[in-house]
Parts: sequence; C-alpha cells; structure tokens
Amino acid sequence: MDSRTAAHVLSEIAAFLAFRADNRFKARAYRNAAKAVLALNSEDLTPLYRSGELAAVRGLGKATLGVLADLIENGESTYLEQLRQQVPEGVMDLLRVPGLTPVRIQQIHEALGVQTVDELEAAARDGRLAKVRGFGEKTAASLVDAIEFMHQTSALTLYPRAAVEAARLLDAARRHPDVIRAAIAGSVRRHNEVARNIDIVAGVGAAADPASVAATFARAPGVANASVDGGSATIRYVDGTVLQLRCVRDDVFPVALWRATGSGAHVEQMTAALASRGFSIDDDQVRETHGERVPIADEPALYSLLGLACVPPEMREGTGELAAAAGTLPRLVTASDVRGVLHCHSTYSDGHATIAELADAARSYGWTYIGISDHSQSAFYAGGMRADDVARQHDEIDALNATLTGFRVLKGIEADILANGHLDYDDDTLDRFDYVIGSIHSRFRMTESQMTTRILTALDDPRLTILGHPTGRLLLTREPYPMDMEAVLQKAAETGIALELNADPKRLDLDWRYCRRAKELGIPIEIGPDAHSTRGLDCVHVGVGIARKGWLEASDILNARSADDVLAFATARRERAYERWGGRMVQRSTPPDTDADIPF
Repeated sequence: MDSRTAAHVLSEIAAFLAFRADNRFKARAYRNAAKAVLALNSEDLTPLYRSGELAAVRGLGKATLGVLADLIENGESTYLEQLRQQVPEGVMDLLRVPGLTPVRIQQIHEALGVQTVDELEAAARDGRLAKVRGFGEKTAASLVDAIEFMHQTSALTLYPRAAVEAARLLDAARRHPDVIRAAIAGSVRRHNEVARNIDIVAGVGAAADPASVAATFARAPGVANASVDGGSATIRYVDGTVLQLRCVRDDVFPVALWRATGSGAHVEQMTAALASRGFSIDDDQVRETHGERVPIADEPALYSLLGLACVPPEMREGTGELAAAAGTLPRLVTASDVRGVLHCHSTYSDGHATIAELADAARSYGWTYIGISDHSQSAFYAGGMRADDVARQHDEIDALNATLTGFRVLKGIEADILANGHLDYDDDTLDRFDYVIGSIHSRFRMTESQMTTRILTALDDPRLTILGHPTGRLLLTREPYPMDMEAVLQKAAETGIALELNADPKRLDLDWRYCRRAKELGIPIEIGPDAHSTRGLDCVHVGVGIARKGWLEASDILNARSADDVLAFATARRERAYERWGGRMVQRSTPPDTDADIPF
C-alpha cells in the first residue's frame, strides 16, 4: 500500500465525516492523518507498519492507524465502505459546489431528493429549489453560477498545493536509478496562481531509454491510469493529481526544460525569433540552417543565441518579456527584500495568535516590523473591534514596543469599505491608527457602476493607506466582483494609495497582470500575508512569487521599505489628500452605514 493511495482513502473518510455535522473534529483528524501519510512519500507502507515506525508518525492516532492497517493487510478499508453505505450515492459531489455546506445539502436532499450536481442545477433552474424553505430565487440563481464556476475550475489546484505535490513527485523522479537530473517545469515553475497539471522533466543517462524510464513511472503504485508516448507520459493518480512527465536524454535536458516551462505563447515567440536567426528546435535539439546541432549547456545559453538575457521563469508568459530581455530586465523582488508585513490579524478579531506571538514569529523571518490590522467593528462575523477594543490593543502594542529592540509593532486596521464607500469607524478613530487598509467584505453583488463608485469613494478618504484585496476574488471559489479596474488604478495613482497583493493563496489579489499596470502607473504594492496565525506569515513567499510574475522590483513594494518609510508614506498620503481638497481635511457629512449581510 503506497502513501498516495492510503492518503486518498483517509481524505475520503474525512469528507464523509464532514458531511455528518456531528463529526467535524473527527473529520479534521482524518484530514491531518492524510497529510501526514502523504508526506511519507513511500511506495510501500508495509515495512513502516511492521516495524512500528508508522505508529510513531505525528498526526496518526489509533483510529487512523486502524484504517491504515486494514488497507495494508486487506487492500481496502471496511470503515470507508461503511460510510459509503450511509450516504446516498452522488451526494458527496455536492460538497464541491462553492458555498454549499453539509447542512444545506441535507436540507436540499430531504426536500427534493437531489443527490447529484446535475440534479441540483436542474432544480435551481426550474424553480423547485427556490421554493425550499431558506432558499429563494436569489440563492437558487447564485447556486447556478457557483455550479458553472465549479465546472470551469474543477481540474485546477491552488499554487501551494501544486507546489508541494510537484516537490513530492520531483523527489520520486530523482530517486529513479536512470535519472541523472530532474526539475519542475510548467505552471508551477512559472508560479501561476493555479495549476492544472504537475510538469516534470527528467534527464536520463546515455545507456537508458527515455521511453522505458517513462513507462516505469506509469506503472508505479498509486497510478489510476496513464498513457505513454515515447518519453512523454501523462499519469493520473488515484487522488486526481495529474503528472505530465517528459523523459529525455540528459544532453538535451536544458532545451526540454525550457519548452516544458514556458507558456505556449512564450515558446512560440521564442521559436519564431530563433528561426529568424537561422536556428530551429527539433526534438529538444537546437540546429542551425544546415542541420548542424548547437549544444545548449543551460537555459541562459539558449537565450544568448538571440542576444537576450535569460528570462526568469515567472515572466515566461508571452507578454513582452523577450523585448524586455533585449534591453534591461527588471531585478525581480525576492523574499529577502521584504522588511516587514502590514496585514495580520490577532486574537483581537479572528486571528489565532496574540500580538506578541505574531511579533516573535515576524522577527524569526528577519523582518524589522509587523503591522497588526485586525477587522473593524462592522465585520461582526470576524469579531471586529469596537472602539474600546482599539484602545486596549493600542495600549498593549505600546507596552510591547517598550520591550523590543530593533523591531516594532505598528498600529493598523483592516477597515471595511461599506456599501456607500465610507470606511468603517468615525474619522477620529481612524486617525488613531498608523495606517489603514480598506477592504470590501460584503455586498459583492453590486453592479459594476455601483462597485466602482464605492471603491473610488473610499480612495478619496485621506485616511486610507492601502486598498486591500482589490478585486475580492477567491480563487476556484468566487469570481472578482464587477468593477472598472482601470478607473480604480488611475484613481489610486492620482491619490497616492498603495494596492495590496494579498498573499493568501486563496486570493493572490491583486492579480499579477494588474500588478504590471500598477507598476506602470507608479502605484506601490503591499504584499500582505493576511495572516490569521503565525504560520500564515509564510504566505508572503507565495505573494513574492506573484509579484515576480507581475514584473515587480523591490522598489515597487511598500513593505520592502523600512517602518519609518511606511509611516511616512501613510502621512504623505493624508497630507496629499489634504492639499487636494484645498487645505482642509474633509469630514464625512453622513455617518457610516452598517453592512448587515454576512459575506458569501
């Protein structure tokens, strides 16, 4: 029994338990066990089980070990089969519909007998679902949209999961006795926000046959089905992961890696440029006009045939990078350029770490500051802070800063942008913060005109420093809300607002394409982890990858500046707005409204 198959069984059990609302904690235990087993990356768990090493793996308990023992001894899980008998066939697929909880699924099933996604869509379209208590026409219409979105994105995976999976498969490739070297390619190497497949290129020794090596991976444990064509294999594993494996002779490895890395547009443009210089690429070999082979030692050597600097993998999207490589490529930002973070939530709202714990974790990253930006009062669903909470938090930060050397905690807030474009809290309260992140967390279904006006109104507030997760998207779950993005970018440039690149892997918002436009307009970008725990701070690394895709340099990143410079930026933003309004600080003539709806 291999790690992947065993982890898949544990994950299936977790899904069935999650469907039964009374087993929420038990479901979490099985999910954690699945991660622990998958991390073992073993083709056969039997020796680990016999020796007792499996029982010592952190994350495995008596119940999950019992399931693994059943799998190892009998090849199947009796417990999983029992759970399958308790839930109508097909109902579990409904959990994949964004926004549909187990409670609502049970409600729909009991009322309409619906047990498949297709049946749910039919009920939502023909009016039956709208008549079920607690639903209605708007909810039914939203579910139709959610199902269509699910169909479009069901084969995609968020970057962090794809990256972990790619590293695991890369390790397996490198352990093959005939593989000299191997590397991750494709969308994971380009640091795309989502990935459809895992691409790996393997260079094999001169005595080995690439096709035979590829075939051994297709026969490996945990493979559901595979197709092999020469040295190329498409392998689908039992858990749905798809590996695109390209095995080549090691002497053509650099060209094969380049071809498997770049987007179709990048490869096509590069191939055409090489042809214009008298070079062609044939079966991962570069040849001159008369057929002579041109040895390529590495990827920079390939670009040098065109007199170009080597384009970083993140930029290989066919969007002007070759022209840039003919001149001066940007010096892309790195994680070491980040000097602090500004978007973090503590236990004062919906975070799971204290301010002191977050500060200690931030120092371990080598940063010199952290900004605490808990939710504001209108975010009642996230424990938003009331005025007395703000006072207590600021006193705590002052006391903590008094004990720190070479590090400081900044006083921030993630203030809700209300439906009328006003920031949550009154002006006096907002003035107490070092900086203000303004974000939309509710009423996403405004028209494009309404949403654009809402955001532009917020950008006029002199107290706003950063526009948080500007488009509101949740990758693979929710589309961006409708808005005139160019108008927002122009206004941000005019008013001196920074835009956030929210590094939460489910958001990665601002999209990297808009990051390039922001750079053109001179708009600073803040890479915010949106951390709700100390582990959440690590999201900065994912955000840096997206910033690199957006051609951003350290000079473009707000939190690549010192704490003093960040504070100076916030102050200058307020003064600039003050000057724009003829030397007077505009006070809002109407009190903030209250957004009463909980965000979908």
